[in-house]
Amino acid sequence: MLRFALLTFACLFAAVSATTVQECKNKPFPLKVEVADCEEPPCTVYKGQYAIMDVQFLGDRNNLKNITTKVQAKVFGMNLPYVLPEEVSNVCDNLLYGAMCPIDKDEDVTYRFNFYIESDFPEITTDVTVQLNDLDGNTITCFVCSCKIRKGPSSLVLEIDQPVEVDEKHDAEE
Repeated sequence: MLRFALLTFACLFAAVSATTVQECKNKPFPLKVEVADCEEPPCTVYKGQYAIMDVQFLGDRNNLKNITTKVQAKVFGMNLPYVLPEEVSNVCDNLLYGAMCPIDKDEDVTYRFNFYIESDFPEITTDVTVQLNDLDGNTITCFVCSCKIRKGPSSLVLEIDQPVEVDEKHDAEE
């Protein structure tokens, strides 16, 4: 009975922490996607920061060694590719929980996708398509997440018009 209760709790927790994302047409869908701080899209992401997405998926065949991430954003009705740096697009280098490539058929793995939101991105809501492909360009998994791009939290900026005076007498007393 305790085992059943724990299993039920684990399933409920997993369902609650997943982000609702859309399927790509005629492409395999991940088991689960978790966008940090977002359960229901559009997910607010901030310019100059990373959007963190954990993508849980199954290997679709044995010996998957080279898996890369391809991203497109739908902006004003056009799908625009977004080129990722190698250290982000290389799925094998960003697997969680001790998983590593090669991945075999039906192996359950989670990829940590750290998507940097450039500071010059427009402040719009866009559909971001994330696709994981093998070396031959075959899609292993794909999803679409609506993201609301917003200005990042402002950092503290000190503007000094005059030299800062130091109270030497006060400093000497301490």
